[in-house]
Amino acid sequence: MWSLETLQRWYDPADPVHGVEHILRVVALAEKIAAGEGAQMEIVRAAAYLHDAVDRERATFVSRQDHHLAAAELAAQVLSQAGWSEAQIAAVQHCIRSHRFRHPQEAPQTLEAKVVFDADKLDAIGAIGVARAIARAIQKGMPVYTPPSSLFLEKGVLEKDEKHSAYHEYWFKLRHLKDRLFTPTARQLAIERQAVMINFFEALQREAQLFIDSRLPLEERRETHENPQERMDGDAGSNLARLASL
Repeated sequence: MWSLETLQRWYDPADPVHGVEHILRVVALAEKIAAGEGAQMEIVRAAAYLHDAVDRERATFVSRQDHHLAAAELAAQVLSQAGWSEAQIAAVQHCIRSHRFRHPQEAPQTLEAKVVFDADKLDAIGAIGVARAIARAIQKGMPVYTPPSSLFLEKGVLEKDEKHSAYHEYWFKLRHLKDRLFTPTARQLAIERQAVMINFFEALQREAQLFIDSRLPLEERRETHENPQERMDGDAGSNLARLASL
């Protein structure tokens, strides 16, 4: 629909999280889901291509929280210049505005919006999702793993000086995405991806915790097989603040 050169005006090709490769994967997933669900392919395809699009000359002025609104505005300009009708543009804009997981001011209402939402979320789980979560943590100068505090495990709120690691993102967001999917096609595609992601992060927690525990006094070490859910069910008073990040 758009050339790679055009996409690179909207997306940083060097961005491993929300760059061109993410967009092309979401387009492929959206097309597969749309075909399975009978959605309007033209609307879905345009929204998938444009769902994170920002004019890169002003990208520094657009916060991540508001990127969906900026993308919807850009989509209107691009599609209007291409001769799309107001109804078609509005349909695409709804898909774009409603694709966010955090702070969803506008939930997906149309089948096409649900398809785009699902495609974007599928790219956040599985092996690709793991790679993107780690890349995002590195981009932000955050660790791959630190033990989540009891406060974060229970409420998703960081304690003072607690770092939001890739594991935090998995615990707070990624592991829940499968249950937020709308379409049967996407839910089927999510089964294997969910298992791959869970296996990785559980292994990460075990391996990293073994190292962290080795730096604690013997009486304060936890069993290396203990996972966050077991911690929530056990002694909430464990002194996590003493654990250093990797």
